[in-house]
Amino acid sequence: MTTSEIEITADLVRDLLQEQHPDLAGLAIREVVGGWGNQMWRLGDELAVRMQRMDPTPELQLKERRWLPVLAPLLPLPVPTPVRSGEPSARFPKHWTVMTWVPGEPLDHGSISRGAHAADTLAGFLRALHVEAPAEAPVSADFGAHPKECTDGFDRYFHAVVPDDLADDVRAVWDDAVAAPEWEGPPLWVHGDLHPANVVVSDGTLSGIVDFGAMFAGDPAWDLAAAWVLLPAGTASRFFDTYANADEAAIRRARGLAALKSLFLMLMGQNGDRGLPGGKPNWGPAGRAALDRVLQDRC
Repeated sequence: MTTSEIEITADLVRDLLQEQHPDLAGLAIREVVGGWGNQMWRLGDELAVRMQRMDPTPELQLKERRWLPVLAPLLPLPVPTPVRSGEPSARFPKHWTVMTWVPGEPLDHGSISRGAHAADTLAGFLRALHVEAPAEAPVSADFGAHPKECTDGFDRYFHAVVPDDLADDVRAVWDDAVAAPEWEGPPLWVHGDLHPANVVVSDGTLSGIVDFGAMFAGDPAWDLAAAWVLLPAGTASRFFDTYANADEAAIRRARGLAALKSLFLMLMGQNGDRGLPGGKPNWGPAGRAALDRVLQDRC
């Protein structure tokens, strides 16, 4: 049996805790729906266990262990902070981490009704996160590139899911991002993967940010795309006014990256509708709504 075939159950999680962190083994364990690279289990009321599942290497978890304790105190929203490390063993030959639980409902299962508040909250969070990263901060081969380096992925998503009546407008947004000047500032801390499953909401607004496995030092436009991917229609301009640090080139890159992320969500939704592994049926409508915002809210 390969490690990817190991069934992760509550009993397995409890056994691992008993082996490596026995003081936590008596807490209630509940599975959290969702997750692909990692599977989450709620541990008591204040903790969660993040189990490496489909991720081929432990790099993402190890990155979170190293850097989230540094970043968390600087951020105005709750983020998961590692409190215990689980190491590979005969029982489970992959990494796992005990982290603080971020309360709220994932946006892909919830909604934002207080759009202006959410725009201000997201802008404040990203202003706090987007500070110059140290020289030893991680870089990313998958995230962080200028849009012109992402054309293969865009074309693949584009041909798979773009409705014919939107094709010309979506292509124009992408071409404009590809033509935009590159980021010329110092590498900043970037979450990198802000989409509806990686933020939580409560009381109609953003209340937490999760899954920092993609974090890197680089171009903040990868996060600024969230103005369209996460926020309700008509609030992108308010977000950028409050953020106040994005020039025209950054906004152009961000809008193109928002189109890319929207198409990815739509493709994952399509895969879910077809019953393919890793597919997320509820991501399709979220992606289409985000794409509509990209085309309508030009800032």
